[in-house]
Amino acid sequence: MRKVVLITGASSGVGLALCRRLLKEDDGLHLCLACRNLSKAEAVRASLLASHPDAEVTTVQVDVSSLSSVFRASKELKERFQRLDYVYLNAGIMPNPQLNIKALFCSLFSRKAIHVFSTAEGLLTQNDKITADGLQEVFETNIFGHFILIRELESLLCHSDSPSQLIWTSSRNARKSNFSLEDIQHSKGQEPYSSSKYAIDLLSVALNRKFNQRGLYSSVVCPGTMLTNLTYGILSPFMWMLIMPMIWLLRFFANAFTLTPYNGTEALVWLFHQKPESLNPLVKYLSATTGFGSNYVTSKKMDLDEDTAEKCYQNLLELEKHVRVTIKKTDNQS
Repeated sequence: MRKVVLITGASSGVGLALCRRLLKEDDGLHLCLACRNLSKAEAVRASLLASHPDAEVTTVQVDVSSLSSVFRASKELKERFQRLDYVYLNAGIMPNPQLNIKALFCSLFSRKAIHVFSTAEGLLTQNDKITADGLQEVFETNIFGHFILIRELESLLCHSDSPSQLIWTSSRNARKSNFSLEDIQHSKGQEPYSSSKYAIDLLSVALNRKFNQRGLYSSVVCPGTMLTNLTYGILSPFMWMLIMPMIWLLRFFANAFTLTPYNGTEALVWLFHQKPESLNPLVKYLSATTGFGSNYVTSKKMDLDEDTAEKCYQNLLELEKHVRVTIKKTDNQS
């Protein structure tokens, strides 16, 4: 029986590179592309099948920033599949990233220069907005939509005979200082991306505590600093041209500069081959690239505690309950 791999955000960036690399590893997979734009997903599907005709590639339309879309896609997936072996929770946004020029120049002359450039710590702010569901867009897209997806697909993920894996695209930019249990959606801050990625780390730990005995395991990865549609919007093309030589030079001192989506998927592909029972649930797995372009995987203990992880999980459950009541009321009124 083919193993089934579901990938959100599969039509571009890391998601697309991951599709190509997984089929290169095993073209006997059933790859399901979960994408917001179905026409782009179908184009990717055709391209993948052209190079891997023995694979099975399907698509499902899902916008994780819309709960109605998540519920609809979940229902469709449960009608199609009896189980999911791997779920890559990769879709995400960093809306209108703004570079803090003052912080950038201060970092250039500090001892933490390489660390700051590797993680973008303190350099980026974003303007968030409210979705049609009444939630902060970055929070709903990067974590809550995926959380609801997992909750809806629980019957496909929990099997005692062989484990299923959740693999989250997190970030080195996931900062404890940017996250608050009292403001889990980060509605009062300016770094919602960092907050959402830290919430992902917490949720992964909580999921392992609750579901490992039922055959479901969760891991988080960071693909590194890449040049994608997400990052190109931070600076003008002229500025990117000016700083690229410095970025290439920094690769000899900091392994986080993976630069391409292909390199960024190294940890995600590595996890595909691991026995989930052997992995440390408190560790984040990092894609890394040497100055000469060789890819490898490293790991780092996450800056969190299990008590906070449990509280984060409970907060998400409470928000889910509230959202479901609101949706039910709306449906009854329409």
